[in-house]
Amino acid sequence: MARPRILVVGAGFAGVECVRRLQHRLAPGEADLALVTPYSYQLYLPLLPQVAAGVLTPQSVAVSLRRSHKYRTRIIPGGAVGVDPGAKVCVIKKITGEIVDEHYDHIVLAPGSITRTFDIPGLVDNARGMKTLAEAAYIRDHVIAQLDLADASQDENERISRLQFVVVGGGYAGTETAACLQRLTSHAVRRYPRLDPGQIKWHLIDIAPKLMPELGDELGLSALEILRGRGIEVSLGVSIAEAGPEKVTFTDGRVLPCRTLIWTAGVAASPLVGTFEAPTVKGRLAVTPEMTVPGFEGAYALGDAAAVPDLTKGDDAICPPTAQHSIRQGRKLAENIVASLRDRPMQPYVHKDLGLVVDLGGRDAVSKPLGIQLRGMPAQAVARGYHWSALRTNVAKTRVMTNWLLNAVAGDDFVRTGFQSQKRATLREFEHTDMYLTPDQVREHTASLIVKG
Repeated sequence: MARPRILVVGAGFAGVECVRRLQHRLAPGEADLALVTPYSYQLYLPLLPQVAAGVLTPQSVAVSLRRSHKYRTRIIPGGAVGVDPGAKVCVIKKITGEIVDEHYDHIVLAPGSITRTFDIPGLVDNARGMKTLAEAAYIRDHVIAQLDLADASQDENERISRLQFVVVGGGYAGTETAACLQRLTSHAVRRYPRLDPGQIKWHLIDIAPKLMPELGDELGLSALEILRGRGIEVSLGVSIAEAGPEKVTFTDGRVLPCRTLIWTAGVAASPLVGTFEAPTVKGRLAVTPEMTVPGFEGAYALGDAAAVPDLTKGDDAICPPTAQHSIRQGRKLAENIVASLRDRPMQPYVHKDLGLVVDLGGRDAVSKPLGIQLRGMPAQAVARGYHWSALRTNVAKTRVMTNWLLNAVAGDDFVRTGFQSQKRATLREFEHTDMYLTPDQVREHTASLIVKG
């Protein structure tokens, strides 16, 4: 009898943790494992703002999937662009552009999420996200380039527009991005004697009435005070009406000369979800507590792309798209797949949220581990301790700790690494959101396979 084929789509926290547990629990001859991912690394997403600020090197948060000597999963270098659950075929676009078809018996959908955008004029062409390693590296180069260009310019209006920076999104990603990059520019200005520090302005805006409401009123207010104390202008109840290459128009009517717009206003499930033609909850695949997709044999979904019921809260609550849930869902789903292969009952996913940590750079942080409110250095210790312990390999832990220590002793550097090309990359190009097939295209493609076969 042929070994069952298990295909995992996505190398984020959920997908990688699922693969690792399957490798550990299944004998080499018990199943064939394959992982679809454009890159052979797991990105530690919560630390991207520190990469953008140059505190951490890109390599330190990209944890290689091939470092383990026990790694036996076949990595398919590409992205899944469609799934036909009836034919049990996943259509994959390899990094070469070639389209290949992967047949499976069990499929784990963990494609993660993309930056959520809205129909705002100029947004997708002029904004950058903070979801990929390339975006973080690009933004760092771009911000430093604005300082270089402003320093060299003789035009006062150009200087003003290059030294205004806007971050949209008052969640963790936006708040940490604004805090870390503002800290970078405030340190960098000492190296630019021709620049007026007062002209460097960071703006953090969000349509919500509160900053990071999940933290609670007290810690949210503490974070707000820290940001405003650094000179960051925080505007709540405000969003973007129009985004141009040299100016940004706010919904309150303000027009700001600006050449840097960073968009972190939430996430949406991967477009791959739309090719599956299954019920969704707020754009995420509806799944059972065991993370199976109802009505589709051998199909599972988890992480940011799945609406996994949160049994600790009851009612219709679903788990938030956070790393701690994705990691634990990956482990539980692997156990359930093993149970399915061995004709044993599956178990529901249950995990109580452990709290939140927000690193604002330097000695500033707010954290809420297990409901305990912390600020300042204690919060910073908890935040960095949590991130450090969550890194999967000792090599990654060593790199991150070394980077932190070096930055604390030697300070920031302001070198552009060349990631910024002459052609400005867009949100769509960074996150490849235009490569997915429609459900009809997927069925047409798999139907042609049957004819050929």
